[in-house]
Amino acid sequence: MDMAISSVATQVVSVAGLSKHFQAHQVLSDVHLSVAAGERVVVCGPSGSGKSTLARCISGLESYGSGTVTVNGIAISPRMRHTELIQANVGMVFQQFNLFPHLTVLENCTLAQRWVRRRSRDEARLTALEYLAKVRLAEKASAYPAQLSGGQQQRVAIARALCLNPSLMLFDEATSALDPEMVKEVLETMILLAQDGMTMICITHEMGFARAVADKVVFMDEGRIVQAAPPDEFFGSNADPRVRRFLSKVF
Repeated sequence: MDMAISSVATQVVSVAGLSKHFQAHQVLSDVHLSVAAGERVVVCGPSGSGKSTLARCISGLESYGSGTVTVNGIAISPRMRHTELIQANVGMVFQQFNLFPHLTVLENCTLAQRWVRRRSRDEARLTALEYLAKVRLAEKASAYPAQLSGGQQQRVAIARALCLNPSLMLFDEATSALDPEMVKEVLETMILLAQDGMTMICITHEMGFARAVADKVVFMDEGRIVQAAPPDEFFGSNADPRVRRFLSKVF
C-alpha cells in the first residue's frame, strides 16, 4: 500500500476492515472506525477487547494483518511503512507517564521538539512553557519527575505530546495508573483540550468523562466494535445488551 495524501482534511482517522492476530489469537476482527476533525471519540470495553491494540495500530506503533488504516490522509501499510509521518502528527499518552527521570519537566518537553520538529532550543523552550501553562504546570518547569505527583506527571506527558502540535491526540487509559484523587486533575486537562477543538480518541473506563465530552462512544468486545453511538444513545435504554452489562459494572 503506497502513501496517499488526501486533499480532504475533515477525516482525520479512517480504519476499515482492520484485523490483527497475535499468533493464534485474533485481537482485532474487521474493525471499522472513522474520526472527523475536532471529533472526540471515547473507546471503552472489557479488558482484552482490543482497545489498546486499535490505538497502537492508529498511531503506527503496531503492525496489523489486514484492512486499512489512514491518518491525515496517509495510509499505513500492514508492514508499518510511513509510520514516521503518522507519529510526527499524532500525540499519544499512555497509562505510564514515560518521562525521562534525569531530565527536568522543561527538558522532557523540549527533547522531542528538537529531534522531531528540528526546533531551536529557544523555540522549543517557548513552546514547552506555553503548553506547561496550558496544563497548569508552568511553575514546575525546573522540577524533576520524581518531585511531582502522579497526576502532575501525567499532565506533563500531555504537555509533551502537545508540544509537537499534533492533529490527533490518543489517550490510552491515561488515568488508570493514578490514585482516585489524581484522576480528576488529568480529566480536567483532557476536557480543556476537548473544548479547544482537539481531535481525540480516548480509551477509558471513565464514563462520566464520556458523557460530558464524547461526540461518539465506541464499545469493543472480543476484538470487534459492538456499538458506536452518540452518548445519549449509547447510555440510553436501546444500548446493546453487552453494553448494558459493561455499564452495570463500571457505574
